[in-house]
Amino acid sequence: MTANPALLAPAAPAPATSALREEVESVYDYMPATLLGYLAGIGVIVMLFWSLTPARVMLPWLAAFGVLWVVRFAIWRRFKRAAPQSQGEWLRWRRVWNIGTLISATLWGTSAWLFYPSGESIQQIGLIATVYTFCSAAVPVLATQPRLFLAYATLCFVPMAARVASDGTLGGYQLAGILFLIFGLTTVFARNYRQALQRAIELKLQADELLAQLRVEKQAAVVARREAEVANRAKTQFFTAASHDLRQPLHAMGLFAEALRQKSHDEEVAQLVNSINGSVDALEGLFSELLDITRIDSGGVDVHPQHFEVGDILRKLRLHFEPTAFEKGLALRLRGGMHVAHADPLLVERILRNLVSNAIRYTDDGSVLVSCRRRGDRLLLQVWDTGVGIAEPEQVRIFEEFYQVPGTDAVAPHQRKGLGLGLAIVKRLAELMDAPLSLRSQPGRGTVFTLALPLGKAPRPAPATVPGKGPLGITLDGRLIVVVEDEPAVRSGLEVLLRGWGASLATFDSVAACRAWAQSADPAHVRPDLLIVDYRLENGLNGVDAIAALRERFGASVPAIVVTGSTMTGHDKEAQEKDFHLLIKPVVPNKLRAMIAFKLGVKTA
Repeated sequence: MTANPALLAPAAPAPATSALREEVESVYDYMPATLLGYLAGIGVIVMLFWSLTPARVMLPWLAAFGVLWVVRFAIWRRFKRAAPQSQGEWLRWRRVWNIGTLISATLWGTSAWLFYPSGESIQQIGLIATVYTFCSAAVPVLATQPRLFLAYATLCFVPMAARVASDGTLGGYQLAGILFLIFGLTTVFARNYRQALQRAIELKLQADELLAQLRVEKQAAVVARREAEVANRAKTQFFTAASHDLRQPLHAMGLFAEALRQKSHDEEVAQLVNSINGSVDALEGLFSELLDITRIDSGGVDVHPQHFEVGDILRKLRLHFEPTAFEKGLALRLRGGMHVAHADPLLVERILRNLVSNAIRYTDDGSVLVSCRRRGDRLLLQVWDTGVGIAEPEQVRIFEEFYQVPGTDAVAPHQRKGLGLGLAIVKRLAELMDAPLSLRSQPGRGTVFTLALPLGKAPRPAPATVPGKGPLGITLDGRLIVVVEDEPAVRSGLEVLLRGWGASLATFDSVAACRAWAQSADPAHVRPDLLIVDYRLENGLNGVDAIAALRERFGASVPAIVVTGSTMTGHDKEAQEKDFHLLIKPVVPNKLRAMIAFKLGVKTA
């Protein structure tokens, strides 16, 4: 069961509580500056009026401010240690701060009433400037509480203005009027500041809300990505394991079919054997598509670009597809083989094979053209057909895995339609090579696929070689071949086939069995000529372990062939290090015969 990311994320506080928290935290963060300001303001007033004001007036005022300073400092320290959670707690802390603020305003207003008459002009100006400074400094702190600011300014300004006007002179009245004007302007300024601050707070709260939402969505994306990675790993592991087990019966079937051909010279039996081999090849094609797409997804395909002539690939395509095209009454034309490209020729050949196979499969009349032409600094490899075409809505989806265009009834009954993976493989191989792949099609008229490749440099001409004759037979008289295979059907098929070629056999179903035989054998009289071992064996052991056990007894020069059903585990490096050759199941008997002849250095009959 997958946890809901929204439940995993911390719950976001309500907007009202968030705004209150921001306000209270802001005023308490401002407290140290406020307390330092108190000390500076008190110091200025004491410096101006200490010698002019009686001690019985100055000292009580100083004592009241000292008590307020200590209490507010203690409240600030306590708030820093507290962790308010509910809205009620935040309101209580704000109320405590508001009470202290009003008391401080009362003391500043009282200072003007007490000290103003005692001073001269310079002292009076200093007193007015000090009180006004604190009133102005309160604007950013009290902007979110307009009533509190109005009360604070009133407690500061009204006593001061009243005291200035109390001398009954014209100058006093004028100065008092100026103070009231300043009071009004300050109030207007505070209101404007409050509106701007409220907008800023609203934007911050919206940003916080968006950030919380993004965290939830990010967590959901992380969970989804992890689930996708787990699913992809499970798919890769399944195909890695299944590749061996799925290929085992195909491998055995091919071996038995070839053994049957050798036992009988009846023409009907030969035709049956050919049909069996055709079915094996078709199933092998299906498995290869499944395994190829998984191998690409798991990063098991490496790109090795090199300069090559396109004609080399076109000649292989002609040999492979011309009989199929001729059987359907189609003309297979290949043009532009003189061009040189810079890419991975194996991947390009695989792409073209898939595209040409599809073109022939879905074309009933006309031709299939494979062409190469230069366009700027690129080569355009194109596969044209005059087949059924692809409707525009389907053109985006045809590169998806297991997707087949609906209504394509152009496949003959004897043809394999496939799993819908061919174009998915083509697309991913093109992306691996960073080669753009495009499609143009019109239903009823045909389709053209275009693969763009970089231009290459003409490779040096290779020395001419005389083509060899294919292996039609092999004689293994007097040869001892050790077979290690844990699948009984495959082991039996190998026994029949190899004995039919004249070999002597020692067959085992495990590493332990072949090791015990090797330990009991006398190397002076018994020495195997070849080892044929399955890769995956019992108890987590593999064919490399069997080869090591046998070579330890009979010498490191004993040639070996490892047969594996997995195409994704990358045994090539291990084969070079351990000196053996690989064959991928299902092994066609002709290929096995050729490999044995190569390893033993014998001629084929």
